[in-house]
Amino acid sequence: MTDSHDSPGDQDTPLPRRTAARTAKLASLPLGIAGRAVGGWGRRLTGQSAEDVNATLSAKAAEQLFEVLGTLKGGAMKFGQALSVFEAAVPEEFAAPYRDALTRLQAAAPPMPARQTRRVLAEQLGRSWMQRFAEFDDEPAASASIGQVHRAVWHDGREVAVKVQYPGADEALRSDLRQLQRFSRLFQALLPGAEVKPLLNELADRMNEELDYRGEADNQRRFAKAFHGDENVYVPRVVASAPKVIVSEWVTGTPYSKIIAGGSREERNEAGRLLAEFHYSSPARVRLLHSDPHPGNFMLLDDGRLCVIDFGAVAHLPDGAPHALGVMMRLALEGRSQDLFEVLRAEGFVRPEVGLDADDVHAWLLPLVAPLTEETFHFTREWAQKQAMRMGDTRNKDFHTGRSLNLPPQWLLIHRVTAGAIGILCQLDAELPVRSIVERWQPGFAA
Repeated sequence: MTDSHDSPGDQDTPLPRRTAARTAKLASLPLGIAGRAVGGWGRRLTGQSAEDVNATLSAKAAEQLFEVLGTLKGGAMKFGQALSVFEAAVPEEFAAPYRDALTRLQAAAPPMPARQTRRVLAEQLGRSWMQRFAEFDDEPAASASIGQVHRAVWHDGREVAVKVQYPGADEALRSDLRQLQRFSRLFQALLPGAEVKPLLNELADRMNEELDYRGEADNQRRFAKAFHGDENVYVPRVVASAPKVIVSEWVTGTPYSKIIAGGSREERNEAGRLLAEFHYSSPARVRLLHSDPHPGNFMLLDDGRLCVIDFGAVAHLPDGAPHALGVMMRLALEGRSQDLFEVLRAEGFVRPEVGLDADDVHAWLLPLVAPLTEETFHFTREWAQKQAMRMGDTRNKDFHTGRSLNLPPQWLLIHRVTAGAIGILCQLDAELPVRSIVERWQPGFAA
């Protein structure tokens, strides 16, 4: 994506180095919110309740926010993808077109010219980088928001995937993040019960980590070591790494997107089981949680194992999965709403000054732990849509309860990954014994 303010030397760059136009677009956000707020005060004077007006304003704030983020590439787009954590507070009619826009944008990422790709490889791997490869395909095999992947053959004959970061991606990302962090009041309009600023800071910190591929390589090495020889999961080994290039073993398998589109019942169920096992076992086995759950990062190998790629985003869990998470699940299932409320308050999900009822919070949470009530649970799109409608309908009590809850920064990636993994299970239409998996791996769930 180029920018009318790019300098001539930047024309090859998919992500603009100069950000004047991007900044202007992002800066338009709070102005639009202010105008809507003035209109809201007028409606209050005509007799509408403050709650109804606030719900309308939040919906319109979300609409404008998503419209602007959905037209940007780089940091704003990645930030927008991460904002899926806010979707419970956003009516579905606004969230759905936004998700579609992000999907189209990611698919439309323009590839770097071959000479530019080779320039990056020379900078990162040395001028004699070609001697490290027996073959290198200049045509990218895949694209992402801040880089692209090439297929190659390493000097020892191994097929490898070479991920190359777009020049200027780091500058564009950091510029977008700085702008977006200034708009915490806008996000506050979406979630009045949340401490938004630290949450946005946490998002920004995690995204900054994704810019250094050496960190991603270290994460991948840790996962590969922990799952080495595992009968269920395979993680490709890292061959070489640099700040803006990472080389790892090439793996061929059936992408989850293909299983979602036309897999058999057995394939769907097994793909779902493997994903759930990987998600819940990783904190115990690696002390990390893979935090970019979308179908493109998972595939089923011919030998039946799950292959996982892309370790740029991870949650660091030195003590494993939080014990409190299992306790909250169990208390919700047991109907102990007051005990659950106290744990939520202690963990920071309920801020002291926010007036919430323990039974309302339990009613909001209970449907989300429904998969743990049965020996096997059938994850369907209909179930997911029902939850989205329940939490996104401004006329529903659950909508107002959800908006009043806080998401503590240390829980951000856990929340995001769990929601994303459940989304994939629903796309797979998978039926699996998720309760037994949780009982085995999640501390605090078994009393």
